[in-house]
Amino acid sequence: MTKLNAIALSTFFSIQLIAQKEIHTEIIINASPEQVWEVLSDFEAYPEWNPFITEVEGKTKKGEKLKINAGGMTFKPTVLIAEKNSELKWIGRLLMPGIFDGTHRFQIIDRGDGTVLFKHSEHFKGLLVGPFSKKLDRETKSGFDAMNKALKERVENFKK
Repeated sequence: MTKLNAIALSTFFSIQLIAQKEIHTEIIINASPEQVWEVLSDFEAYPEWNPFITEVEGKTKKGEKLKINAGGMTFKPTVLIAEKNSELKWIGRLLMPGIFDGTHRFQIIDRGDGTVLFKHSEHFKGLLVGPFSKKLDRETKSGFDAMNKALKERVENFKK
């Protein structure tokens, strides 16, 4: 391999490793942070209402390893943040770090008027982010939107 080829190959992999993408969605829910958290953290009930994340095994506890079925794929992310009534965040990886990493985040922000702003996002990075960018825009974003709407409906219809 020539020095020029080695530099080109190294540059290609460096660029691919830092490929990144962010998906961000949000919705207003007419409920308290506690009511939203109660539904969001009740993983056992996900099959009843969640069209995107259809199954979760594990607990909302920092360091906990989850098993998630979303969009027909199974992931085993690790919980990074689990702040009751406020935020849930996990990181999942495909095979090993740097291939396709996703940091998934749910934020519950009290608006002080009996509603919350529910933010649902994911930051992707790694080798496969570029090739899957359009699929993420099309399918993953629509899955987030569908989940947000279903969460809103579930919380607002089951308020205590």
